[in-house]
Amino acid sequence: MSREILMLVDALAREKNVDKETVFGALELALASATKRRFKDEADVRVSVDRVTGDYRSFRRWQIVPEDQFLDSAVHMLLEESLVDDPDAKLGDYVEEELEPVEFGRIGAQAAKQVILQRIRDAEREQILNDFLERKEHMVTGTIKRMERGSAIIESGRLECVLPRDQMIPKENLRVGDRVRAFLLKIDRSSRGPQLILSRISPAFLIKLFELEVPEIEEGLLEIKAAARDPGSRAKIAVKSNDQRIDPIGTCVGMRGSRVQAVTQELAGERVDIILWSPEPAQFVINALMPAEVVSIVVDEDSHSMDVVVDEDNLAQAIGRSGQNVRLATELSGWELNLMTETESNQKQEAETVQVKTLFMEKLDVDEEVAEILVQEGFNTLEEVAYVPISEMLEIEALDEDTVNELRSRARNALLTQAIASEEQVESLAQDLLGLEGMDDQTARLLAGKGVHTQEELADLAVDDLVELTGMDAERAKQLIMTARAPWFA
Repeated sequence: MSREILMLVDALAREKNVDKETVFGALELALASATKRRFKDEADVRVSVDRVTGDYRSFRRWQIVPEDQFLDSAVHMLLEESLVDDPDAKLGDYVEEELEPVEFGRIGAQAAKQVILQRIRDAEREQILNDFLERKEHMVTGTIKRMERGSAIIESGRLECVLPRDQMIPKENLRVGDRVRAFLLKIDRSSRGPQLILSRISPAFLIKLFELEVPEIEEGLLEIKAAARDPGSRAKIAVKSNDQRIDPIGTCVGMRGSRVQAVTQELAGERVDIILWSPEPAQFVINALMPAEVVSIVVDEDSHSMDVVVDEDNLAQAIGRSGQNVRLATELSGWELNLMTETESNQKQEAETVQVKTLFMEKLDVDEEVAEILVQEGFNTLEEVAYVPISEMLEIEALDEDTVNELRSRARNALLTQAIASEEQVESLAQDLLGLEGMDDQTARLLAGKGVHTQEELADLAVDDLVELTGMDAERAKQLIMTARAPWFA
């Protein structure tokens, strides 16, 4: 029987022009699959074939896992159980039990051959995919071979790709036999063999189309910095010139609009706005909102947002149909944009001014006149009053040196009082966590400060969540969570 196995491996290796190791690996899978049929429940079986003699041995195995990953006793084993037979066992290892090998004749050489051939076909598909990826091509052109549940199966050379229904341009009517272009969105390895998933709605597809139509982009003279799409309706791209002699917008539009029209035609009539990119976020947003005219912009770095003021007559145009224009500008710029009229802007500023004045009057114990002076000079927070360079505050004509020093002192005291109150609140909330074995004061306060106040809330966390919140190593995070979960199993 051992000689028969060696002859089969040798024959298949020569017939399919693959190395013997690939055939041996496929044969081991076939034998393992047959051995699994002995068991009613799920089982993890490993078969090892001796490459010289052809003899083979079968093993059933269990992986050693921590308690929170223990799912099935048919394939998993806890560390405590494994240590009984092997004191050197550790997490991740396998515990094996040798089985009586199945007879090769019972499986049949033909069945084993089918498994091996499938393995070889998978290897061939993987090689074709790797060859494609090595070319670093993200644009796929092919013919629709068939439609499956609304998705298009596209044949491109020796590759078979999938264009899902939700990645097609809305209202686009694709049929079998149509030749289409699409962007390689991802590679799905979860299905049987690697599968290329395509998209025609991705902003990256729009960028690739312009790269094909505009040679200056490939040459590095122009650069597309960002793109945003409402597929099938409207899109925006931001372009930058790396050569002062080249007009980026005119170059992308092309002679009589030929270049942008070619892209629009490929995108089922999607209208494309080409705007000038700017390194200044505010100017970039002004460009992105065109054709609407912007009156003024207030940038809030902390919240990464901008209040954009436009004339009332321009507001509808700036927002666009169903909010399309501002939505695309937001996506393109990466900033949250709050559109408003001048009246709305003034009302918001007045409300914020009153809020800051009230804060200063309460926390600094000053009258409305002093609070008004601070606001007019651009102070918005206690931190600014406390820590802005004293030379800047001394430049305020309405305040003398003694008043400036007193304001700075009061602001620092107010901030200290707030910090102490906040620390006491966190300390109070952390008390339940401090009773947990293995917990220390610093970690408990850190967790309480981030909204985890009780052992129950800690128990609900995943290991990755706790590591991200605290920066501790995964092993310690795992131990703390398991300790917090102990009452669940009591």
